[in-house]
Amino acid sequence: MKVRNAAILPGFLLSVAVAVLAKLLASLLPSIGAASIAICIGIILGNTICKNERFEKGTKFSESKLLEFSVALLGLTVTFQTIGRLGWSGLSYILLMMTSVIIFAYLVGRRLGFTEEMSLMIAGGNAVCGSSAIGAIAPAIHGQDRDKGQAIVLINLLGTILMFVLPLLGVQVLGFSDLENSALTGGVLQSVGQVVASSSLINPTVTQYAMLFKITRILFLVAVVVLFETFINRKRTSQVSSDEGGTNRLASLPWYILVFLALCCANSFVALPSFLGSGSTFVSSWFEITALAAIGLRLDLKKFLQEGSKFLWYMGLIGAFQMILAISLIFLLSIG
Repeated sequence: MKVRNAAILPGFLLSVAVAVLAKLLASLLPSIGAASIAICIGIILGNTICKNERFEKGTKFSESKLLEFSVALLGLTVTFQTIGRLGWSGLSYILLMMTSVIIFAYLVGRRLGFTEEMSLMIAGGNAVCGSSAIGAIAPAIHGQDRDKGQAIVLINLLGTILMFVLPLLGVQVLGFSDLENSALTGGVLQSVGQVVASSSLINPTVTQYAMLFKITRILFLVAVVVLFETFINRKRTSQVSSDEGGTNRLASLPWYILVFLALCCANSFVALPSFLGSGSTFVSSWFEITALAAIGLRLDLKKFLQEGSKFLWYMGLIGAFQMILAISLIFLLSIG
């Protein structure tokens, strides 16, 4: 055990150091956010001076385990009551957005030649909550670490671009309606940090309501993981010969999804101390940034760039689809 811990330590400490640096730089560049900065620094270091096998075990531990803990702690930041505050039109908007984005991203991904697992991770990441959703989905569908890392990089790149585009687009198309702009940013952007940064460029009221839309999307994380796991298991079962088949048993949910659900239920129906919510947000944020730093450190930039044109097409098509769909639904459902 001591030998194993010693092997993990160099890569883990490097991931933490990159996360700390990203947080410091994010305080100077709040519009970009620590997540994107951590991935970028990680990619640069991981493909230059820190490209060393002694970091492998520690960065792998940081990438997988810390992201799992981050997802679990999200349960203390959301409640089922959020859905009621949005009303039927707001809930319908979220459900239609999520369903449409998942179907579109999956079909386009397969059309472009990406694997089943990669397409599902990008679909779920865009529809729910970015890196955290991908971290939750990957083990459930047996996604490869390489695909998970590339999906997270793609999601964060797209989110960073949309973070600046959406406030400009929203004001031009929707005017200065607080609720409509909240639905646009909260219903499209992937991470909580991106939602806060983007909506705050308009006004604090938009930020407040955008978080309602965003939190409601996070509440559906468990459902998305279960549906994706069922889908991938059925696909694999159908490919197995009838002699082996007959039983299509759903694998047990990962522990962190069960913890997420349990904490969400507790937070919804029990008056928990306020410090638990703020504390879990703080710890979850650090876990996520450290995991993203590790993902950057582990990403092979040469292999990633070899598929660059496909990634750019995929990113562009998903981003355009989300913006057009969101604005169409906002008008159709009379949100605002």
